[in-house]
Amino acid sequence: MDLLLPLLLVALLIPMFLGVRRQKREMAKVTEMQDNLKVGDRVITTSGLYGTVVDTDDTSVDLEIAEDVVTTWSRAAIREIRNDDVADTTEDSTPDTAPAATEATGETADEAPRLTKD
Repeated sequence: MDLLLPLLLVALLIPMFLGVRRQKREMAKVTEMQDNLKVGDRVITTSGLYGTVVDTDDTSVDLEIAEDVVTTWSRAAIREIRNDDVADTTEDSTPDTAPAATEATGETADEAPRLTKD
């Protein structure tokens, strides 16, 4: 019975210690990413704004959010660097079935029956 209290304390402190370590590692990754921002990086801010880095200094980043619209943000407000390679590959992988359907019937697009609302 005397070992129950120390055992409970250890059982509660170990997960808390491991959680703090994981949180520190994640924070270090985010800080490193924010320190390594360069002109041309496409980023997302903590408020969800998408932009492209056009200028940087020690504490702030200038983002172009639309053509000729540049805003200044704190480096700490940058949540992640966008990687648009995934979006480009999904668009290319969509099958184009329209030509196969017209080739199977032997009709061209002009001769195909049109659906109309009655």
